[in-house]
Amino acid sequence: MLPRDATSGEILAAIDAVVAGLVVLHPDALAARPPREAQPARAAVDPAQPLTAREIEVLGMLAEGLGNKTIAVRLGISTHTAKFHVASILAKLGAGSRTEAVTVGMRRGLVVI
Repeated sequence: MLPRDATSGEILAAIDAVVAGLVVLHPDALAARPPREAQPARAAVDPAQPLTAREIEVLGMLAEGLGNKTIAVRLGISTHTAKFHVASILAKLGAGSRTEAVTVGMRRGLVVI
């Protein structure tokens, strides 16, 4: 968002930024916005809690993009149990999403794509 009196240099810079996939806000627009609420802190990752063999298996299926129902069918377990495994993986890896869990798993050498 640029003000009406933006300079040609600011407009060109904003266009370049948008083309690059960025969001453009003029500094004056930031000053007028109320502060955002603080995000809740994630629980600290406990490296003493390694993933179980089953959790590593489920993490591999997450890397394949499989949903809980498909994971449950493949493993012969209930959907509830599959959800439990996914939640446990997210907690142990300190991940906020399935994608982040796969990324952390790849960095730790638990998943190879």
